[in-house]
Amino acid sequence: MSQMTPQGAVTAGPGRAVPAGQGWVWITGGFEMFKKQPGMWIALVVVLFVIIIVLNFLNILFFLGSIALMLLMPVFVGGLMLGSQAQQRGAPLEIGHLFAGFKTQTGNLIVLGALALGGVIIVMVPVILIVGVGAFFGAARGDAAGAAAMGGSFFIAWLLAMGLSVLLYMALWFAPALVALRGVAPVDAIKQSFFGCLKNIVPFLIYGIIMMVLSIVATIPLGLGWLVLGPVAVASVYVAYRDIYGDS
Repeated sequence: MSQMTPQGAVTAGPGRAVPAGQGWVWITGGFEMFKKQPGMWIALVVVLFVIIIVLNFLNILFFLGSIALMLLMPVFVGGLMLGSQAQQRGAPLEIGHLFAGFKTQTGNLIVLGALALGGVIIVMVPVILIVGVGAFFGAARGDAAGAAAMGGSFFIAWLLAMGLSVLLYMALWFAPALVALRGVAPVDAIKQSFFGCLKNIVPFLIYGIIMMVLSIVATIPLGLGWLVLGPVAVASVYVAYRDIYGDS
């Protein structure tokens, strides 16, 4: 759990291990939160989606949109966590909660976004190097062995990207909630999120498998199922956060 230093700063704690079946409970808990105010939950997710689309249009200016999105996404997620907390405590969920991160822990949430951006770069650099080296030597040989080497380098790069991405997701999964709800410093929030996920690998595996199946189902009817699954996924993060770290 979180602790206070003598100076009053919140430091990271590992969270607690929960039973494997909690992976399903997080999803059902998210759905219960969605059912309380389905219209508002849908509105929040749609507005966030529009913001993401708008920021992505800025990519024509040297990827400024993607950089801005990485920096600001923890702010929006932190706001959604604040909204989830408010709803859980009996207050109504509002559109303003999406922007609550701009009023609470804004600087730390943006720093968290910058650390996330750095993490993405760390993941991509070795992947690009492996692909580049494999493509260079494969093209230089110009034969079947070269083509095989090129294919092998792509496969190794893919495995490396997947492995590093999982570690990055573990570090960031609960970090916005920890910063927004507990005031944990960004680096400590990343550590706490990582070890909280690490201690709950099995429930997260179950959670991931179920969410993957639900994602396929949600995509089939022209993607309309995401109007429900999107809010449920967001709320499930808050439910899991409370389950592992306790109430804030």
